[in-house]
Amino acid sequence: MSATPVLITATGPDKPGVSSVLFAALTRHGVEVLDVEQVVIRGQLVLGVLVGVESDPEALQEAVEQAMASVSMHVEVRIGSAIGTDPFAQGRRGSTHVLVLLGRPVTARAFTEFAGRLAAVNANIDSIRSIADYPVTGLEVHASVGKDTLEADAQLRAILADVGSRGGLDVSIERAGLSRKAKRLVVFDVDSTLIQGEVIEMLAAYVGVEPQVREITEAAMRGELNFTESLERRVALLEGLPEAVLDEVADSIELTPGARTTVRTLKRLGFRCGVVSGGFLRIIDRIVEDLGLDFAAANELEIVDGKLTGRVTGDIIDREGKAVALRRFASGYGIPIGQCVAVGDGANDIDMLSAAGMGIAFNAKPALREVADAALSYPYLDAVLFMLGVTRAEVEAADAADGLPLVRP
Repeated sequence: MSATPVLITATGPDKPGVSSVLFAALTRHGVEVLDVEQVVIRGQLVLGVLVGVESDPEALQEAVEQAMASVSMHVEVRIGSAIGTDPFAQGRRGSTHVLVLLGRPVTARAFTEFAGRLAAVNANIDSIRSIADYPVTGLEVHASVGKDTLEADAQLRAILADVGSRGGLDVSIERAGLSRKAKRLVVFDVDSTLIQGEVIEMLAAYVGVEPQVREITEAAMRGELNFTESLERRVALLEGLPEAVLDEVADSIELTPGARTTVRTLKRLGFRCGVVSGGFLRIIDRIVEDLGLDFAAANELEIVDGKLTGRVTGDIIDREGKAVALRRFASGYGIPIGQCVAVGDGANDIDMLSAAGMGIAFNAKPALREVADAALSYPYLDAVLFMLGVTRAEVEAADAADGLPLVRP
């Protein structure tokens, strides 16, 4: 005789002993536990248990109701056909996609838009969990598409990109499965990503050519100007600048909010972390040492007699050079490129983000957002951690274990 399925859902204030009381009642009826899920939201417990019972499911229902009443919990018991069927569960082994939503705040209107667009492409939300409440609200959504095809995947990405751009949400999407948990190397762009502002503009301010340099920089970031040409034109404007100014600028650099937290947390998890930049190694070396980064690639300024000549030496780290550097570092550490993450903000990061297993556009220009797997529009670099599935609670627990203070406004 086949077992009758029974779905038990208990709800009420979370407190010790609820699970043990329920499972003690189940034990007395010799059931087979098929599935269990529990979540606590602001002190309210929702506990669901699916079991199979060989005989007398009504007696099991009565026992469960009495047990839950003893701990002041509400319980709903559904037996057999009353449970219904899940067309997505048939033949499915877990979710097909994992999506992360970030907002400040995540409004009901924005989430309604998100859920509606998922339903429109026959995608079902399997589970949702909170991953962050500071500095943004973060939700991790596991979903399954009815027919898991490349066409459905592309359609899902296009719709969610649209929701992200119009709904005030940052949205990332990845295939579910082991590969999502296998990331091992993260590379950051530097200017306007790992740090605030553009170093070359800071240097230009010393010689009164900041407006000209900024104009060239913005054209290059929009993809309107070849990066190598733009770099050469901007550096030429720095001719004659004293070498000592490089150290002054290095001393004045401010990291992007969340940068230290991000690198510190990734290093705890065993990631290799570094930078690949179209900026200047002389200044970036200071950042590498400060954050304890594993690697760096950037351009070299030519200096003669203590002054900048207005030229760079060696191979230029341009758009293509960034992707080459990423592959070189990944290969050096024996890490497949698919297990790498790249974070950047400009058009010269396109090749690097496209090459990585996950590309994250950080407060980026439209040209980069179009090719990225995730786009962040809030100025907090630790949001990168949430896109990787790390929760704010896990970050703060690790900091507390290391004796670091909780930093919140």
